[in-house]
Amino acid sequence: MSIRHPIIAITGSSGAGTTSVTRTFENIFRREKVTAAVIEGDSFHRYDRKAMKAKAAEAEAAGNKNFSHFGPENNLFAELEALFHDYANIGTGKRRKYLHDPEEAAPYQQDPGTFTPWEDVPANTDLLFYEGLHGAVVTPEVNIAQHPDLLIGVVPVINLEWIQKLYRDKKQRGYSTEAVTDTILRRMPDYVNYICPQFNHTHVNFQRVPMVDTSNPFIARDIPSADESMVVIRFANPKGIDFQYLRSMIGDSFMSRANTIVVPGGKMELAMQLIFTPFVWRMMERKKKADGS
Repeated sequence: MSIRHPIIAITGSSGAGTTSVTRTFENIFRREKVTAAVIEGDSFHRYDRKAMKAKAAEAEAAGNKNFSHFGPENNLFAELEALFHDYANIGTGKRRKYLHDPEEAAPYQQDPGTFTPWEDVPANTDLLFYEGLHGAVVTPEVNIAQHPDLLIGVVPVINLEWIQKLYRDKKQRGYSTEAVTDTILRRMPDYVNYICPQFNHTHVNFQRVPMVDTSNPFIARDIPSADESMVVIRFANPKGIDFQYLRSMIGDSFMSRANTIVVPGGKMELAMQLIFTPFVWRMMERKKKADGS
């Protein structure tokens, strides 16, 4: 953790909905004139798209049915922790980008599914913002969770997470239901061992719970909408959180536990704005004082 070079990390698995949280923070940063160094978790995968396919085929041939993007063998955990450590101490570190599609790849004149060269994080950023799979990973070798000043988990109930992944991969990437199901099954051990434990370390968790039947996610025709959902927001340390104010501003909410507020799904981004804007204010105020400005 760092006063002069704070870090915010959003962690959640593929299809969890971390992108909507990122959009909320982009709005906060723009409004509050905060310059963030943005890090995408995909850029810390070990292999590019072509190499990953080859490695997966090798693993399959060797009888490994659980080769996935979620585990340590396919990610650069040490390099990610080094970035967090270096940024917290000196405000810079090594990063790269993963080019997901032709639109992202065009400016770099590279193929989609490849990485850009490593480069230094630009100087004079106000904070580092990470969004990806492993912002709170702890293993015997690394402890990434110790570095962020604010750790946020995004964790839909599992059937909803699968529905979101199925919908995205089928509609946007052209995969079959069988191919997506195979990916879900292959990832399960790493999901249990490297994704779920992260939420023990997060400061705030957002879990969207659909209010419609999702009993069989593999036949769902669409994703339950925000208005068909509730969001459970759990604070690891509720000290200083004005729940009465949040409830008055959000409406139609209730406290399910002393550290947990439940809000309508359509109010999730409003809740995030209300909760995290003061966090960013305090980070920037402490940074200004530490910098003597």
